[in-house]
Amino acid sequence: MEPTAHVSKTALPGVGTRYDLNTEAGAHLSVVVHQDGRRILAFHDPEDDDSCKVAAPLAPHEATALGELLTPDPIGHLHQHVEIDLVTEHIAVTTRSPYAGRTLGSTQARTRTGASIVAVLRRTAAFPSPAPDFRFALGDTLVVVGTREGVDAVAELITGG
Repeated sequence: MEPTAHVSKTALPGVGTRYDLNTEAGAHLSVVVHQDGRRILAFHDPEDDDSCKVAAPLAPHEATALGELLTPDPIGHLHQHVEIDLVTEHIAVTTRSPYAGRTLGSTQARTRTGASIVAVLRRTAAFPSPAPDFRFALGDTLVVVGTREGVDAVAELITGG
């Protein structure tokens, strides 16, 4: 179990609230949250709480960005260091398509291309996550996700190109 940090809170009448944290490394940090939303991040002399070494005023959007940077990502270590660029495309089922009137399963699109047909748009309805027995109709628009190569392969397969 990770140790928890002790943060003390001090009301600053007419200003806002000050939050103080003494780090394991011996640094003394404080954040003053003003009533108007501004924040000031300050570093103090551990020997003299009233002696501020340096202070950085933060606009609300900067405080938000800093907070996001400082918040540990509990699954960050699970991310692969390989980046895969995924693309999404809409592919129409036209009269040239060999799959108009046939089922999603008959395309074997995912097996053949590695890309997935994640939804079908039909005139006034959307069909997310269609099952293998979903039957395509002329005029359907397929929403396909995958690598550029995989999506291009699905487009060639569906359009009969």
